[in-house]
Amino acid sequence: MKALTVKQIADIVGGKLICGDSEMMVDNVQYDSREVREGSLFVPIVGEKVDAHKFIPQCLEKGAAAFTKYDVPENTERPCIKVDDTLLALQKLAAWVRQQFSSLHFVGVTGSVGKTSTKEMIAAALSGGFNVMKTQGNRNSQIGMPCTMFDIKKENEAAVIEMGMSEFGEMDRLCDVAHPNIAVMTNIGKAHIENLGSQENILSEKFRITKHFTDKDILFINGDDPLLCTLYGKQKFATVSFGLGKKCDYRAENIVTDGFQTRFTCISKKGNTEFLIPALGEHSVKNALAAIAVSHNLGLTDEQIQSGLSTYKNAPMRQQIYQLSNLTLIDDSYNASPEATKVSIDVLKSISKGKTVAVLADMLELGEQAAAEHYGVGKHLAEKGIDALITVGELSLNTAAGARENGCHFVESVENNEQAYSNLSELIEENCTILIKGSRGMHTDEIVRKILENYK
Repeated sequence: MKALTVKQIADIVGGKLICGDSEMMVDNVQYDSREVREGSLFVPIVGEKVDAHKFIPQCLEKGAAAFTKYDVPENTERPCIKVDDTLLALQKLAAWVRQQFSSLHFVGVTGSVGKTSTKEMIAAALSGGFNVMKTQGNRNSQIGMPCTMFDIKKENEAAVIEMGMSEFGEMDRLCDVAHPNIAVMTNIGKAHIENLGSQENILSEKFRITKHFTDKDILFINGDDPLLCTLYGKQKFATVSFGLGKKCDYRAENIVTDGFQTRFTCISKKGNTEFLIPALGEHSVKNALAAIAVSHNLGLTDEQIQSGLSTYKNAPMRQQIYQLSNLTLIDDSYNASPEATKVSIDVLKSISKGKTVAVLADMLELGEQAAAEHYGVGKHLAEKGIDALITVGELSLNTAAGARENGCHFVESVENNEQAYSNLSELIEENCTILIKGSRGMHTDEIVRKILENYK
């Protein structure tokens, strides 16, 4: 970020400098005290378990300034800015920084599943013609997304930002910071339905990504999603659809798996063009269609788009495929929802050359629908002909039941990841393909690490 004085920051956020040198220069913003360095602004977040204000003294010793909602720490001469709410102050500062880049092509990406992969695909495609800044990892929260604004540089021509929400009102606050002028909605699933109550509520909240849209802005929607389709053509701004359906503005035909790559023909008003992406599954094709649609809208040629798409890589723990000595591992351990888990099962089946094994842990935040949704995943797995299933956790007992009752012949259920790995080891044979997936809170990446350590 461009360096600002502490006084400038205080004025921007409506805070009061209560100690320290008002002319101290700040060139980075951190909410993790471990990342603080000379010239940082430390933003202590008050969490459910930890109030990070306790880390202010050590951050000041490192040469930082700090926001604080409390009185001045004792024995310090470093700058502290008193604010009513440190998170709100962070968001105000991030919004101001965003406003300094008004000419930037700013793409906001939201949806129940696939946000990170779609963001990565769009950023890759746009890189064929623009200098692109993108969200690092999945920093899409009330804290992480505002901090992404501080990564924008003057040489950037486009930004692709992931915007997540799990409760009412969160998307409004993110939009007040980011002000996207292009939005992409991937789907409306059941992730966070425990908090939001219904898919209709999820749609309404995610649609708030267009809060600040003018008639010059564009919304890109997955035309295969029945709820998103209800938005098409009914807004003061343009809507463009992508997907596999015949009515989509950008659709794919002739989808062919080529090793660990996928070829398809993109059909749109721009013409029919074949593209090749280094990713698998129809969901990846849809992500690519979104990227192509956005890139066309911003003036890129098919050649530029293909050049950018060729650089695409799955984000860590999101359908990362490892070809090990005697097995293929699909690491999709970052998170899980019913829709995403079914897609991963499809990928497992599509690339297998021998035995197929799925290790599936609990999918969280599904509320009253948890049992039925887990059962549905198990049924889908059985219908796809997956050879073996190991489930982890209490909710996933329903996944096991769904698989067993619909024809999967080998189903085991365990309580933890250590047991899952032990049981999995007994199933591994030459040329088998393994999928690992579960909600973030289930830490199924522990199983992945064990496999990578022992089957190099």
